[in-house]
Amino acid sequence: METAELVTFGGSGLDRAEDLRRDPEALAALRARPGARRVLLRAGEPLVEGSEAAPRLARRPIEGAASEGLVFLGREGDEGVWAEAVESAEEGEGRWGDLRGVMARLSPRDAELAATGKAVLGWHTSHGFCSACGTRSRPAPAGWRRDCPSCGTQHFPRTDPVVIMLVTHGNDVLVGRSPGWPEGMFSLLAGFMEPGETVEAAVRREVWEEAGVRVGRVGYLASQPWPFPASLMLGCRGEALTREIAVDPQELEAALWVPRERMMGVFEGRDPEIRAPRHGAIAAFLLREWLADRLD
Repeated sequence: METAELVTFGGSGLDRAEDLRRDPEALAALRARPGARRVLLRAGEPLVEGSEAAPRLARRPIEGAASEGLVFLGREGDEGVWAEAVESAEEGEGRWGDLRGVMARLSPRDAELAATGKAVLGWHTSHGFCSACGTRSRPAPAGWRRDCPSCGTQHFPRTDPVVIMLVTHGNDVLVGRSPGWPEGMFSLLAGFMEPGETVEAAVRREVWEEAGVRVGRVGYLASQPWPFPASLMLGCRGEALTREIAVDPQELEAALWVPRERMMGVFEGRDPEIRAPRHGAIAAFLLREWLADRLD
């Protein structure tokens, strides 16, 4: 897909400068530059500024920030940018934004910085103890590792792979809804991959388990980092071999086949029963590409 990197949270070309994570002196020198900045997150919500229609990720000077709580995100030009978890904004204007709500209106660079910061800071919050011996671990200087002072084990942020499937049969696409979703909202089927499983096998298993539909040929389309809390969505296309639906109520509230013409009406807001997936989610992206015949 030529448009694969246009998905939200992808394609900004951020220089993550991984080599600097292992060079404390160079990292300290970058932090000491007047242009060094940090983005702030409160309970996973980024500090944004600007209008509601076009929010921007707020960037604050790094001077005065405690080094232990910072995660080095990378370089923008010659300057470094970090992420920090805080309780409140310290200076300047801004407001806390729900990342799900603002993600599609942020620039690609702001979205990538916010997603990366949210995922890594969230990992620090939930992985404060060594899984080998139970001792409280310590963050490494760049924030991309935690070290155990007792047994020496090093721990790194995790990303959980999730397959999300555009399953078609002729002119129809398979969609479902989970319990608790907003009324009328349907999306593509998705599920976590299991250890020892290929992407293709995960697609076929998840569709069968959730909707009772058999899938044949599977192909990869696009991916999306999804920091809720730390997943990588692997967008795939699958060709259904069967049409009969048997919903697993533990997984889905409903599932149905939607013709292309009706799905066009859904995205235009004209369907009285079905709402499109959230704008900015890879499900909406893949469905729009399918409707525009841009999957290949």
